[in-house]
Amino acid sequence: MSRHSPADAVTWHDVEHGAYDADLPLWRELAEAEGDPILDLGAGTGRVAADLASKGYEVVALDRDSDLLAALAERAPTVTTVTADARDFQLDVTFPLVIAPMQLMQILGGPSGRAAMLERVHAHLEEGGLFAAAFARPLDAIPDGEGRDGSPPEAPAPPLPDMLERDGWLFSSQPVAIEERNGTVVVTRSRQAVSPSGELEEDTVEIALDVVSIEEFEDELRAAGFRDLDRREVPETDDHIGSVVIACRR
Repeated sequence: MSRHSPADAVTWHDVEHGAYDADLPLWRELAEAEGDPILDLGAGTGRVAADLASKGYEVVALDRDSDLLAALAERAPTVTTVTADARDFQLDVTFPLVIAPMQLMQILGGPSGRAAMLERVHAHLEEGGLFAAAFARPLDAIPDGEGRDGSPPEAPAPPLPDMLERDGWLFSSQPVAIEERNGTVVVTRSRQAVSPSGELEEDTVEIALDVVSIEEFEDELRAAGFRDLDRREVPETDDHIGSVVIACRR
């Protein structure tokens, strides 16, 4: 992205994640059932943390990107922010509810990264406390098989771009390709920024998600000492693939 664009990590995080709300009713439901304080892992700019805080819950938001957390702190001053890696954090408090929304569990660097995070979650949960983690299904977006005439399958039309207007600039980000590569699913996004005067700046980024099945992750949870596993579905929308939330207890 050109130096002339005001886009930064906060802007693109807001563009690509801020408008997603299909999972919010589930996190609210869990918060109501389990109580607070709530630990939100990979909180980013606070899509979930700020929503729960607005409902009156005490929330601790953890992310390794201090810039994202600074934006969250401005938007939701009652949320406690902690700059740390989800695979290696130590807090002097335990929680009745720990959540990992979006695809955090799929960007931890494979089984060893997930195991490290699960050890930390287990250590920070109250006895009987609930951990809930979301898993996207990016493989569902990859066409398989052959067409009726034996030709390669036709890829589905890309979703509409995620868009945001800020300070006179229009930002958009659109997934344009998705493929399996070296044990990951790589999503390619085209990012565009249009200045108030109409000048266009473009960039392309790749986001890699670990390939892991729900069954594999459930085995990892059991190995880490979690029990009472339960699956909850978050339906797909016109703009986002569906996901599964696995809930379990310490």
